[in-house]
Amino acid sequence: MNVHGIIANLRVGNIEESKSFYADFLGLRSEEFNLGWVARFTNEDSAASVQLVTRDETSPEDSVISVLTEDVDEAYEEARRLGYDIVHPLTTEEWGVHRFLVRAPDGNVVNIVGHPKP
Repeated sequence: MNVHGIIANLRVGNIEESKSFYADFLGLRSEEFNLGWVARFTNEDSAASVQLVTRDETSPEDSVISVLTEDVDEAYEEARRLGYDIVHPLTTEEWGVHRFLVRAPDGNVVNIVGHPKP
């Protein structure tokens, strides 16, 4: 898999209540998106970022990281071939990302995500 980014997914009770710590104190002031249940905050100068998640909208389990890749379909087939536990099937979500969630052998759930090919 060709990974071009990994973002920590932090579980929070309320994104708006948590926002000032991450945006103001840590300097992740750019809100890239906010779907109400997940929001990404980034420092534009350093590209440092974090995603705050209250609960995944469509997956039965929350992920600890999001792995950004160009070919989610290929990554999905590789995960299946290797016999990894697919927590959430390959899906193009309403908000436009193409993803699946897979359980690592250590038990952590990983969100493998990309944007659909045109």
